[in-house]
Amino acid sequence: MRMKTKSNGFHKFSDWFLHKPESGIILILILFVLFATIVNPSFLSYRNVINIFRASGFTLISVVGMSMILIIGGLDLSIGSVYALAALICGMAMTASGLPIPVAILAGLVIGLICGAINGLLVVYTDIPAMIATLGMQYIARGLVSAFSKGVPIYPLPDNFVEIESMKLFGSVPIVVPFSIILAIIAHVILSKTVFGRSVYAIGGNQEAARISGINLRQTKMTIYILMGGLASLAGILMASRLGSAEPSTGAGLEMKVICAAVIGGISVSGGMGTMLGAMLGALFMEALTNSLTVMKISVYWQNVVFGIVLILSVLLDQYKRTMIKRNSVKTS
Repeated sequence: MRMKTKSNGFHKFSDWFLHKPESGIILILILFVLFATIVNPSFLSYRNVINIFRASGFTLISVVGMSMILIIGGLDLSIGSVYALAALICGMAMTASGLPIPVAILAGLVIGLICGAINGLLVVYTDIPAMIATLGMQYIARGLVSAFSKGVPIYPLPDNFVEIESMKLFGSVPIVVPFSIILAIIAHVILSKTVFGRSVYAIGGNQEAARISGINLRQTKMTIYILMGGLASLAGILMASRLGSAEPSTGAGLEMKVICAAVIGGISVSGGMGTMLGAMLGALFMEALTNSLTVMKISVYWQNVVFGIVLILSVLLDQYKRTMIKRNSVKTS
């Protein structure tokens, strides 16, 4: 009798787990960690795990915004360039202009918010496809970075600014880790517990139905694109604090890593599906993958090949899941 009860309990748990939207990324993450540890036993060393979580924190800040954009059926290819531009403006404000650190940080954040607002205006009010509008912003922001910096890093940055990112929680956990997790939790609460969050999912699921139900499509989309610009600039400023300089090349390729993290975490590229927990795990997976490839001394060029493959597989998985959901809904109806 006990055996039967345990068996039923296991089946109930497995059925519950497999129907969770994050189950796929959890299994992928577990299998990957096992593989990476077998290949390189030092992968799970305390120091390396802290490094992975630290890198994941920077990625997660941008993933939070990208997840919301993907859920509404949008896209933002400019975040890497906005990331670099905000860091550069912040660095120049402190070094060339001698502004106080809080004012310089605010200047960098404002630049990101402006870039996000321009993206939103182009996508929402001109009906330019999000890919084209944000790709244009990518070139504009990256061009401004090159024009302002002449390709030369802005350094040294003030010690008090550098100390921001180097702060530790409990003596060893980099401050960016809890900070990014808190941001993700706030985003989760907004998406799952508020009217705005329900509007985000409704727009991604069916824009016309959302419009008929009274949801303000333009206002919701604008808010999310502005938020994305602010989060990208925040991540860039924190990275400048970590590096002790504003590097013109920073953020290159960030958009692909962030999109990949969101999609592999279960955020649908077609909109209307995904959770912030899945996005968090996706960010962790991408940084664990990057870390393991670096430890194994895999060239950056080959790392890009791996990221491209992961992105394609993630989108294929997303399409498969959508197909299965449609089939199940047809059967039940």
